[in-house]
Amino acid sequence: MTGRLAFVESPVQLLNVLEWAHAQVTGAAGTSVAPGPSGAAPGVLAAVPGPRTPGRTAGGSPAAGDLTVVVLSPTDPMSRGQLRRMAQLARDEGLTVRWQEARGGRGSLPRTLRDLAPLLRAAERIIVGDPFSRYVQLLLTLFGPKHLTVVDDGTATMEFAAQLARGERLVRWHRRGGLGPRELVLAPVSALARRRLAPGRRRTFEIFTSLPVDPPEGTTVTPHTFAWTRARFGPPRLTRGADLVGTSLVETGVVDPDRYVRAVAGLAGAHGATRYFAHRRESTDKLHRIAVETGLEIVRPDLPLELIARRGPIGRTVVSFPSTVVHTLPLALADTGVKVAVCAIAPEWLRENVSARAQGFLSGVAGTAAHEVDRLPACAGPSVERLEFG
Repeated sequence: MTGRLAFVESPVQLLNVLEWAHAQVTGAAGTSVAPGPSGAAPGVLAAVPGPRTPGRTAGGSPAAGDLTVVVLSPTDPMSRGQLRRMAQLARDEGLTVRWQEARGGRGSLPRTLRDLAPLLRAAERIIVGDPFSRYVQLLLTLFGPKHLTVVDDGTATMEFAAQLARGERLVRWHRRGGLGPRELVLAPVSALARRRLAPGRRRTFEIFTSLPVDPPEGTTVTPHTFAWTRARFGPPRLTRGADLVGTSLVETGVVDPDRYVRAVAGLAGAHGATRYFAHRRESTDKLHRIAVETGLEIVRPDLPLELIARRGPIGRTVVSFPSTVVHTLPLALADTGVKVAVCAIAPEWLRENVSARAQGFLSGVAGTAAHEVDRLPACAGPSVERLEFG
């Protein structure tokens, strides 16, 4: 039996697969970009309800019954914990979820490929959350799907679509462009995966996204509006103060840690913030320092922030550095009256070895969010743009 098979490696990816499944049931329409050389653009995805399952929740969000989600489990505890909770939510919605210890030490790769081969051969459509993942790229080179969907994996979706349209090698935005020994070995896999991650004469290609993207010709772009999240949770209770959203820019080597902590302290004082929602990749040492030096309460969310904010309570103002949430929280919190602010990254905050490409990408994340909503003048002190919704 053919069906749909999703590969996820993070809590956010699993949330976005849930949103995609909900959009299929409710009939969200995609917009086709101009057709490619074959002369036939992929058709807009139809709303295919599939069999109704017992997973229909009180939120009224039935999921397609032929969708299996494979969790290629990461190793860090925070991601695994959030993924366990997201997996249960997906099961509650009627999806089949399979937990795969894909990084369990020696022999895990061939074992995973052997276990997943029957599912891959039978799948009519494959949904992936991280097209930069070496694991996903390897799976795509071994089993080329007839229909392929990429769901959001944070702001990396913007860079992925742009690189694909330009025919470039797929490289995460915060990494330098040189090829190391590992990249040289995997270059043939990445090259074939890049061809598979694109519309073709015998393959349709869809991007399901809440972000502004410029994909290659022949792509179907389906808007991701967080309709399932809004139907399932909230509206939240709003607190009087503000909340700050953390980022892993220090951990990825982009921002200087001292500058980052000072910026957090400045934003907390300017906005009267009392809580700091940590990114799942932020280090314990850095979070301890923020708590001591700023007095902020550190919150380690057990689900993606969009769900945490929608469930509430949440501050009337949410302040973030350039990240996915400046695109997604306005959608998840639509009509709640919550204000979202994005603090630009000043050039002097960046580490010396950060590429100009990374600097430009961070500016683009904040800039594209500001174009979508009303924009107020920047505040004094750290450069802050406030975006208001509701």
